[in-house]
Amino acid sequence: MTLLSVRGLRKSYAGKAAVAGVDFDLAPGECFGLLGPNGAGKTTTLRLALGLTLADSGSITLLDCAVPAQAREARVRAGVVPQLDNLDPDFTVRENLLVYGRYFDIPHAELEKRIPDLLEYAGLASRGDASIRALSGGMKRRLTLARALINDPDLLFLDEPTTGLDPQARHVIWERLRQLTLRGKTLLLTTHFMEEAERLCHRIAIMDNGRIISTGTPRELIAANIEPEVVEVYGDGAEAWAASAGAKLAERCEQHGETVFCYAHDARALVADLGAYSEQNNAQDLRYLHRRANLEDVFLKLTGRELRD
Repeated sequence: MTLLSVRGLRKSYAGKAAVAGVDFDLAPGECFGLLGPNGAGKTTTLRLALGLTLADSGSITLLDCAVPAQAREARVRAGVVPQLDNLDPDFTVRENLLVYGRYFDIPHAELEKRIPDLLEYAGLASRGDASIRALSGGMKRRLTLARALINDPDLLFLDEPTTGLDPQARHVIWERLRQLTLRGKTLLLTTHFMEEAERLCHRIAIMDNGRIISTGTPRELIAANIEPEVVEVYGDGAEAWAASAGAKLAERCEQHGETVFCYAHDARALVADLGAYSEQNNAQDLRYLHRRANLEDVFLKLTGRELRD
């Protein structure tokens, strides 16, 4: 059983492909992540799946409904957290939930029963009568998430839900999203935070130039695409050390800015040589970090390190 099935999806603007033949499925109860640089096609894919944008070609089945023909019926059973908050500043916190719930023709008595639980879920139980203008950025994002749950959706679309939040607020949102998956909700998430994707997603698809270039669990993506250990070297002497020893001892070295990234299956020889090099050359400003490879390493290897505008 799949809650969302996408096949051969294509969309171009002014002759440039935004989505260029995308295929994926969502199983019930999973958090599926779409990762990619700016302009990779993530948000366009979400809009196409919801029937908010018409595809040039391809097929979409959302919650057993053909999109776009039955998009309205499908969206009744879906929730959406957009990139930017679109809460109504003229209404209170509680009124935002009440008015939004009316779009789904939910009876008033049922809305009155749901709203206290949603305010509690958002950590806003004491702020129901507060103005939207009085809320912090984190509070607004939590309210936007709670609002997306007003219709008890089977599938939740989240487009960069923690962008612009401080670390504390981001961790609160992560905890709320984990609660949803534990309750059996299905999530489709786009994010630029690799730690967010690694923590929350059961499966991930990495997009670039409108195409999905790799798919798997976070562990599968790391194992298939990157060496397991990384040594980041920076400071005075990093480039000289990399040219002499790093290139010989590492399986792969890349320099980005002042940092040299050395990838290896066993980095002990790299770390030992760095210590000896620092002592012999009195390189007190030469610093390094030895760590396990992560999803960000995979992302940068597959999509490149250059800026995307």
